[in-house]
Amino acid sequence: METNNIKQLREFGQSIWLDFLDRKLITSGGLAKLIEQDGLQGMTSNPAIFEKAISSSSDYDEQIKTLAYNYPDNEAIFYWLAISDIQNAADLFKPLFDRGEDGYVSLEVSPRLAHDTNGTIKQAVELWRRVDRKNVMIKIPATVEGLLAIRRAISEGLNINITLLFALDRYEQVAEAYLSGLEDRVAAGQPIDHIASVASFFLSRIDVLVDPILETKGLTQMKGKVAIACAKKAYQIYKRIFAGERFQKLQAMGAKPQRLLWASTATKDPSFPDTKYIEALIGKDTINTVPTETLEAYRDHGRPENRLERDIDKAEQVLEQLKEIGIDLNSLANQLEKEGIEKFNKPYDQLLLAIEEKKQQIN
Repeated sequence: METNNIKQLREFGQSIWLDFLDRKLITSGGLAKLIEQDGLQGMTSNPAIFEKAISSSSDYDEQIKTLAYNYPDNEAIFYWLAISDIQNAADLFKPLFDRGEDGYVSLEVSPRLAHDTNGTIKQAVELWRRVDRKNVMIKIPATVEGLLAIRRAISEGLNINITLLFALDRYEQVAEAYLSGLEDRVAAGQPIDHIASVASFFLSRIDVLVDPILETKGLTQMKGKVAIACAKKAYQIYKRIFAGERFQKLQAMGAKPQRLLWASTATKDPSFPDTKYIEALIGKDTINTVPTETLEAYRDHGRPENRLERDIDKAEQVLEQLKEIGIDLNSLANQLEKEGIEKFNKPYDQLLLAIEEKKQQIN
């Protein structure tokens, strides 16, 4: 019997999650099939994914009609719709979660709260309570304001997926927020053994921004290498932090490491292989969340092999070369973060508009 390329990634300690969610996938049995056949171990959603799901189908119309009578606010209606989907997806993944094989489904706080610490904390706690599933993660962006919200949410016992992460310096701060949140919880006499968190590094967007700069400098040989170099370096930082004495104390109380998750893994440059951001970053205790097309491509022609810790010296050379030619990844990361928030705000606004239009059709 032919081995499934996606399932095989488990042998290298990597989980594959799907970066897509819509109601049809859940109700048609499609998601159950992916869990069974491909060994899919989790799912991520974001405002752009929900906008596409709600505005391009009639699957949500009936529920919008019912909700519209009680909730005049379109944002309130959206979260009712999203929570229904997240709960149903989480229930399908629950057997995996119960066996300790991931099974997490992620729901994001409003992108409008990206620079609002208190607003983020409030909504994260509210969504966590409303979804009421142990195998859900609430997504909080890795903005400066988000860091405080992450610490607080962890201290409140929530599972957190840190999103829109682009820089190595910020990644260290994200890990710090996680550890501090666990320590705050321990100090309050609360258990920490049930808390899970992931730090989601957005990859292809880094290359999309950096590659044209490299071309103008005549450094085409470095094209497509920067995001992977960052990810490999991030993994080395992860290993250092979570093998350290500080985490070991927490681990003795049941704490789990905050794993790295590779996101934005669809290849944007057609000159690169469509499985580029999976192949290079297969490694122990990591997650890769992929869109449907990338999942299908990997099932078809993936080559599973442990590569995350190969050529670390070359990855470090790439990062050094960037410094030498005056490319500051931290300032580029600020630009990417800003663009990332805009890329979520725009579909979020369109989503609320789509709900309004559907309400008008009902009336």
